[in-house]
Amino acid sequence: MNRRPAGKFTDAPTRALLALLLFAQLCALPARAQSTPAAEGPTPAAEVRANGAPAVRSLFRLERTQVDGGGAELLTIFGESGAASGPNDAHAGNARELPLVSILRDTLGDADRENDRLRYVWTHTYAAPSARQRAASAVPFLYTRVGSRGRAAEGVPPHVLDLSAPERDAWRNVFWSSLQFLLIDPVGVAVKASSRQYRRNVEDYRRAHVIRALAVLAIYEAEAGEGAEPIFTPQETREIQARLALTQKSLGGLIDDLYLRRVHEREATKWEDTRGHNWEMLRQRAEAEGLHFEPLTMPDGAATHALLWTTREDLTAAPARKFDKRFLNIDSPWGDRRLRDWRGYTEERFFDSENRRVAEDAPGARRAEMIPLALYGLDHPRVPALLVDFRDTLNPKGREVSRRALKDVTSTLFSASRLGLAHTLGRAVYDWMTERRGMDVNQPSRLRAYSQLKLLLSLDASLDPGLREQIGRQLEHVSLNPLENGGAAEARLAREQYAALLEYARRPGGLSARLDRDRRAELVPARHGRASRVLFRLANTLSFGLYTHREDVAPAEQVAELDAERRLARHRRLLREVAKTASRVEVEWDIEEVRRSLRYVAEHGERADGATAAAVARIFARTEDEESRRLCLSGLYRINNETAKNSLVRIFRDEAAGDVWRTLSADYLRRAAREEQRISPKDAQIISTIGGHE
Repeated sequence: MNRRPAGKFTDAPTRALLALLLFAQLCALPARAQSTPAAEGPTPAAEVRANGAPAVRSLFRLERTQVDGGGAELLTIFGESGAASGPNDAHAGNARELPLVSILRDTLGDADRENDRLRYVWTHTYAAPSARQRAASAVPFLYTRVGSRGRAAEGVPPHVLDLSAPERDAWRNVFWSSLQFLLIDPVGVAVKASSRQYRRNVEDYRRAHVIRALAVLAIYEAEAGEGAEPIFTPQETREIQARLALTQKSLGGLIDDLYLRRVHEREATKWEDTRGHNWEMLRQRAEAEGLHFEPLTMPDGAATHALLWTTREDLTAAPARKFDKRFLNIDSPWGDRRLRDWRGYTEERFFDSENRRVAEDAPGARRAEMIPLALYGLDHPRVPALLVDFRDTLNPKGREVSRRALKDVTSTLFSASRLGLAHTLGRAVYDWMTERRGMDVNQPSRLRAYSQLKLLLSLDASLDPGLREQIGRQLEHVSLNPLENGGAAEARLAREQYAALLEYARRPGGLSARLDRDRRAELVPARHGRASRVLFRLANTLSFGLYTHREDVAPAEQVAELDAERRLARHRRLLREVAKTASRVEVEWDIEEVRRSLRYVAEHGERADGATAAAVARIFARTEDEESRRLCLSGLYRINNETAKNSLVRIFRDEAAGDVWRTLSADYLRRAAREEQRISPKDAQIISTIGGHE
């Protein structure tokens, strides 16, 4: 017997509204891609192609801008763009340059990197949506673009991440999720669907630009290894890329800095393995079906995408050839009337007798007219993800919409009925099966592939201009998010937003005033305990970020205190990482670097915490270097907390530690007792009995 779902979805007005929205979405879907006029002959390949040598010249340029009166600098990476610039562009040195990513480095006004702190990350194509885009993004089941923003919004451009306070995003996610569940969802199906659609689009829009920032920084750092100007230390590079990657996790901002190295290494290994697997799978399937496989590389050499081609000669020679579309997910090209009458982009290439690509003047070279069939993303788990089908725009669009539409419909409708539990279990099974079989309907992975592809298209030397233009037109139709802007609009917005950011950095009371507020907030952990900090965080979250506790500190005192805190934090973090070493410290780490951090703690570590003391004690147990061991004991004496003194007591009582180290520990314990350092009552009793030990 059929049952009607219970709840407000059963009322007629709601059913009518949802039916109208679904009808509007169907009308908004693009028509089947039509063939486009061919260019006047094939254009020579650009400097960076997968099958050619990499470009010799740098694709990027670094620009440093000092923040007036702020003791900070704005680091901006420029890349070449195929979009022409306008007459009011901020950067007139090269009309084809596009500002990609800016990062604010808080230097405290000196040239010493040890007390620097990275703060805001701007992806200049990430713009505040227009009113029309915001309204469209709240329409349930609307999976298409509605146009681009005309001009950048007034004021400061939005940043994609605050590296100095990543936990804010995590707590904001928790707050909004709770608000959605407790207050918005019970109002009704229509309100629930609208609010959830809006939040999803906003999150995806930001995530796409975070992915783009990650790619830009990775490419620039790869070039830095070949002679370009480095802007970050290896530790800073790991921190930026790990933090950007963690923004894709709901509570990623709460991950301790100690684990950023592990996150960075895990992410790098995962994507390298995924790309390698998909590269080989797609190549083998292409060769088995008689197609031509061409990987597309980012400027740093990472193969993130691949193209499949056929030739006009092959189409004529094998019109009835069988075709297995497994993993390729496209229609058979053999006997396809659209390809026989193809008037879109083509490219002339030359091959030898063994079907290897050669130069035009090579002996025995034969000419072939290449027709593009499909473009795939290699970062999708298990199988390559179809991103562009040059014959059928609806094919990748359907794959892009499929899982999200199913999730949105079922979560909106069934969760409000008695089928809620069945829906939850069914969706879990469906998600498990698609992940297990590697179906390319995983939206987060597809979002990553599309974001990287848009960056690939925006860099001038990445692809042949004619091919780039045709791929760009396809992407305009595939995009799901109403908040997204077109390629030309993104280039214009990037230049306008960079100009606004420069004006903000140079304006008195602009970025320098914001830096001062951030620095005063940074001093809160140094002056308040855990309980107070929790209350401050709660007040900030409940006030939607309007209230942030800041210390009232004079500028000179502020800089001096921040300098000491940042240096200690840098060395403390290194020591905690070293302490996790399974083997000898001197085997896995640069022992001089470890000594340097131990020396700093031994000289300035009075305010170090118990975690630092525990790390120093573990390093003492895992090194045979005498100087490092002496610095460990000196550091444990300098750190004024019970954990440090307890570690010294344990070393003193350890017969295997050796008389030299036991004697030195006893000496430090006696000195700590005389200075009335923080010692637990139990350890104080033990120290009182070692007065005469030598």
